Amino acid sequence: MSTPRETHGFQAEVRQLMQLMIHSLYSHREIFLRELISNASDANDKLRFLALSDPALLAGESDLGIWIDTDAKAGTLTIRDNGIGLSREEAIAHLGTIAKSGTAEFFGRLSGDQQRDAQLIGQFGVGFYAAFIVADRVVVESRRADAPAAAGVRWESRADGEFSVETIERVPRGTSVILHLKEDAREFADAWRLRSLVRRYSDHIAFPVRMQKEGATLEYEAVNQAQALWARPKSEISDDEYRAFYRHISHDGADPLIWAHNRVEGKREYTSLLYLPSQAPFDLWQREAARGLKLYVRRVFIMDNAEQFLPLYLRFIKGVVDSSDLPLNVSRELLQQDEQVEAMRAALTRRALELLAKLATDDAAKYAAFWKQFGRVLKEGLSEDPANRERLLPLLRYASTHNEGDAEDVSLADYVARMKTGQERIYYVIGENHAAARGSPHIEQLRARGIEVLLLGDRVDEWVMGQVGEFSGKRFKDAARGELELGALADAADQDRSEAALKESKGLLKRCKDALGERVREVRPSTRLADSPACLVRDDTDMSESMRRVLQAHGQEAPPSVPTLELNVTHPLVKYLDGLPPGESFDELARLLYDQARLNDSGQLEQPAEFTRRLNGLLLRFVGQQGG
Repeated sequence: MSTPRETHGFQAEVRQLMQLMIHSLYSHREIFLRELISNASDANDKLRFLALSDPALLAGESDLGIWIDTDAKAGTLTIRDNGIGLSREEAIAHLGTIAKSGTAEFFGRLSGDQQRDAQLIGQFGVGFYAAFIVADRVVVESRRADAPAAAGVRWESRADGEFSVETIERVPRGTSVILHLKEDAREFADAWRLRSLVRRYSDHIAFPVRMQKEGATLEYEAVNQAQALWARPKSEISDDEYRAFYRHISHDGADPLIWAHNRVEGKREYTSLLYLPSQAPFDLWQREAARGLKLYVRRVFIMDNAEQFLPLYLRFIKGVVDSSDLPLNVSRELLQQDEQVEAMRAALTRRALELLAKLATDDAAKYAAFWKQFGRVLKEGLSEDPANRERLLPLLRYASTHNEGDAEDVSLADYVARMKTGQERIYYVIGENHAAARGSPHIEQLRARGIEVLLLGDRVDEWVMGQVGEFSGKRFKDAARGELELGALADAADQDRSEAALKESKGLLKRCKDALGERVREVRPSTRLADSPACLVRDDTDMSESMRRVLQAHGQEAPPSVPTLELNVTHPLVKYLDGLPPGESFDELARLLYDQARLNDSGQLEQPAEFTRRLNGLLLRFVGQQGG
């Protein structure tokens, strides 16, 4: 017996989403069917899993499926399942609100581009509301598998900002979603049209999607293959089927870049199907967000987002793993302690990295697209997964002085292949961005000698490069730290010039050190500079200013670090400084050169007002000389 109907208001985010559905996605209306069938499949999967520990939930109806019924005359379309079902409380919670976490990012990603918006709908997990693209009224009738018939629920809305809920008598287990189609959406009450859409979007669903046979009123037939795609031989699966299955498990409307389908036999038996997405999800940088593979045991769905099978830095990989050996009652806690899972994790991680290496080798353009979306995440693996560091290094991409622009398209193998004869170091420099790194004074001599330098412009790069030692027998060298280590690249003439510069400038170096005091560790002639008068150099073990600021912003005390000032003793300004007598003018110019070098080093000054005063004083003297 039904209870009085209650009316509730939708959450503000749901109202905003429904308006988007109704008014912005007209040209991609068919996505509603894909999303509702996918939800029905998930409900069946959940019931099958719970029935492992409580077989009574199936109540003699173990044949799980999805049914589609139409009434062209009434203009209705019904999608029903016999899965886990909803309670009254769940209907209110799940059909009236969406999770607050990530909603701002979701709506921020909506661009007004219909194709892109349509892709995001399912990815965000709000596919149910796609029903309102084609329906002006939606009714949901449901009963949980563990509830009596008297505990059924009816949910109804006209997308007018409110929904109603009432308790009803419902004998069938599961959920029926009844769409009262808009006048201009009556095409979706046509059986032939629906069959073609099911085959296009949901052929891979592991449960039969049944529709009435033509000419029969009570006889149904499956209109999809209804077989776990990953369990079929690869030779029988088309690329279109692989892409459709990816869209089903990822709720991503874009095609994947590449995939790998493998069956492992022997000591451990399992099948994996891994996909590399072409675009980053909105929550990629939320490290605590749900991630991982769909886990099945002998074709039985166990859990979504089984994060134990891939490391965190591969959280963008989507796919399925189906084990023949794990117990059906496996839990997340057991997965964390199982040696077999650890072995599978190691193998799946290698498989994912091999997939990336294949893409990088076979299609540089596609790999560049991947790197732009996911490169920063992949870098995390250099620290988190030292066992696979040698597999990760060839996958890294950099901007470089070899190329113009900021495109990160240079691999370490590319760099090594172009190294000068006698070069033993892979030189790199880190800046606030690629342009800052390209303009760094620390690489002026390297560029003048035609030596390629990798340009790193990401805030994580200093941390990343601290995790790697060498590649292909060549050690990495930060061009802004310690000695430049030119080795065989510097000949005897270079050595003679360095010794002469040191001898000739000893007096100047001491005077500058006295003027700058504890601000610098020492002052020395530079082997780095060609055009700039000065730069600051830190020891190889010192922390950079940018990293110090990051620590301080998080309330951590940074270790002390005092840089060395290097002077280009052939530069006109430095020669002018050398010609000044001891006194205020010398000290002011020495401080000005130090401040310029500090700006290049960290982008910040200890006392900006003092720097401005010194610079203005120098300009006034110059103007006075010009006027005289």
